[in-house]
Amino acid sequence: MNTIATTTATARHGFDSLEQETRIAALPVQGELPAWLHGSLIRTGPAKWEVGERTMNHWFDGLAMLHRFSFADQAVSYANRFLESRAYRAARDQGQISYMEFATDPCRSLFQRVSSMFSPQLSDNANVNLVKLGEQFIAMTETPIPVQFDADTLAAGGVAYTPPGHLTTAHPHLDRTNKGMLNYAAKLGPRSSYRFFSLAPGGDSPKVIGSMPVREPAYMHSFGLTPQWLVLAEFPYVVNPLRLAFGGRPYIENYRWKPELGTRFHLFNRADGRVVGPFETDPRFAFHHVNSYEDGDDVVVDICTFADATIIEDLYLERLRDGKPIAPAHLERFRLSPGAGSVTSERLIDEPIELPRINYFRCNEHPYRYVWGVASGSGWIDRIVKGDVVTRQSSVWSEEGCFPGEPVFVAAPGAEDEDHGVLLSVVFDGRSGRSFLLVLDARSLDEVARAEVPHQIPFGFHGQFTR
Repeated sequence: MNTIATTTATARHGFDSLEQETRIAALPVQGELPAWLHGSLIRTGPAKWEVGERTMNHWFDGLAMLHRFSFADQAVSYANRFLESRAYRAARDQGQISYMEFATDPCRSLFQRVSSMFSPQLSDNANVNLVKLGEQFIAMTETPIPVQFDADTLAAGGVAYTPPGHLTTAHPHLDRTNKGMLNYAAKLGPRSSYRFFSLAPGGDSPKVIGSMPVREPAYMHSFGLTPQWLVLAEFPYVVNPLRLAFGGRPYIENYRWKPELGTRFHLFNRADGRVVGPFETDPRFAFHHVNSYEDGDDVVVDICTFADATIIEDLYLERLRDGKPIAPAHLERFRLSPGAGSVTSERLIDEPIELPRINYFRCNEHPYRYVWGVASGSGWIDRIVKGDVVTRQSSVWSEEGCFPGEPVFVAAPGAEDEDHGVLLSVVFDGRSGRSFLLVLDARSLDEVARAEVPHQIPFGFHGQFTR
């Protein structure tokens, strides 16, 4: 067996379902945690793909589980709990999949499909990301049913708010003017539209900032933000809204790759909703924006891009469990020039990178230097990458048999340097079959400490650190 096949075969156990729930447990720590590291890393991600006699189809489909690592007095405690959404309760109580997930659909008749167009059984399986809005903790996915939860008990509450559309993103931005939320939604129907909206802390009534009509909406996972603009990157992976109702296929399988459309950027003015663009360039696909900012009259947009949308196919569960390699993403910079109506692009670092994080509270909407993420060098994610977008250099952390998750940056109190802090990453150790929380120096990628969990944590997506 070659190196890639061996590594990905080991990694496949990161897609084993996890049934164990731990309310609170002290973890053994190797190394010495920074004395200033107080707070909690809370993550959401898929943890269960088998329901009754069925297995879900895609990594993105798994039933959500919340994980909390708490730091105090140089000790780490851990708790995890399934997010008790409607989708989870139905699966648990009925022993079957009752809600449409990303690439898994309940068996329904044509009549039920047509009926669902008017009363859709949208999943609230919030397994992608979470945010803190005011005093609320909210777990999110791409359907418009964000779920509140208690950060202490991890118990789910009700629906946090209702976005103005049928699809949204799990990557909202902070509105620095009021500490609220800015996000995107797509309204589907005979007259579909892209919409941006704002939500104040503690609110439940989003306000639409701007919108534009669209015939075939593109798949959207994130967007960019500058002090003046909301940045929409429209990749040519699109859907006819009627296909979602009548196509007879799971949600994502109704989308089509149409490279002839190219990639189109649109700028929405945050003050009055005015739309500028499109700025057109070659076809690409992406999940994650890294950062955006203004440089004179230009708008700089950094995104982790793929050559096309085959990454969606790569992440089907059967392929992942078979150890098939995944396509790499690269950090690409787009420069939009509204005066000229043009866009140019360049690759920023040679090392592939995905699940990107920056020093968000300091750098988002502004010029920045450092980005941290993960990369696949062996067929599956096996390294943490730090990219310097000024020098165009990168550095890497890796350990044999280990598969890290998204590195969450936590700034040191009073830090003067952009990269002064630590990275927190949940790592699956294929050698022991368990996971550990890795703490790295964000400057050097040297290990500071690790805390071992008594079981494996399935590969997940995103989390947030809160003090």
